[in-house]
Amino acid sequence: MSALEDFSLRGKVVVLTGGAGLFGRGLAAMLAESGATLVLAARNVEKLDYVVRAERARGFDVHAESLDQGEEKSILALRDRVISQHGRVDGLVNNAVLRVMKSPQDDVSTWEQSMKVNATGLMLITRAFGDAMAANSNGGSIVNIGSIQGAVGASLELYEGTDMGVPPPDYFFHKGGMMNLTRYHAAIYGSKNIRVNCLLPGGFFNHQPEPFLTRYNQHTMLNRMAGERDLGGAVIFLLSDASRYITAAMIPVDGGYTAK
Repeated sequence: MSALEDFSLRGKVVVLTGGAGLFGRGLAAMLAESGATLVLAARNVEKLDYVVRAERARGFDVHAESLDQGEEKSILALRDRVISQHGRVDGLVNNAVLRVMKSPQDDVSTWEQSMKVNATGLMLITRAFGDAMAANSNGGSIVNIGSIQGAVGASLELYEGTDMGVPPPDYFFHKGGMMNLTRYHAAIYGSKNIRVNCLLPGGFFNHQPEPFLTRYNQHTMLNRMAGERDLGGAVIFLLSDASRYITAAMIPVDGGYTAK
């Protein structure tokens, strides 16, 4: 096998949760281009169907499946359908996130709803697919899409002079927990040749107010926010055989934000 072949996902079955959002759409395109049989999973299958049609029109093997990450039955049903239809699963990208909490003063029910999906659901889907990979002699790779906000505190000065408001606490909490859950599952599944890693993306450009953009860009070393193709390379690398000796790693993909 050549070095370039090491980076290919051809022949691998990969599940990507949340494949139609800001990060997810770019990830779906790049994972499809990498040669994977790609299964997109989310609550809104209609949005996923649009992505599937677009990627199949480009000649790629992409499928849409329903998933409610807040319900274990839905997670297990997704796992069973993937294995039934594709024979195995080689990779899982935990990209789905529920951002129901909007401010620090929101009702506690929004925190509880967030944790059901973003903490409990994360554990359940990792366990379900990790166990499925453990039954596959070829092992597998799980990539968690975390955030720099799981590694650092809130930079409240970024939001001054905008109507964006103060960021809520749930995102910081569950993205921080994702980092240590990554280490835990890397230990649990390592003997089965299953690697578990976590990427820490920086902010994604989404036409934020100019004061925010100016301050954020100055906080990075590349002087910009992330675009739709900035995360996929790292995900492909961690899913591929090129990263076969990397596990339990926390890798910033943030333009130097957390290093500055």
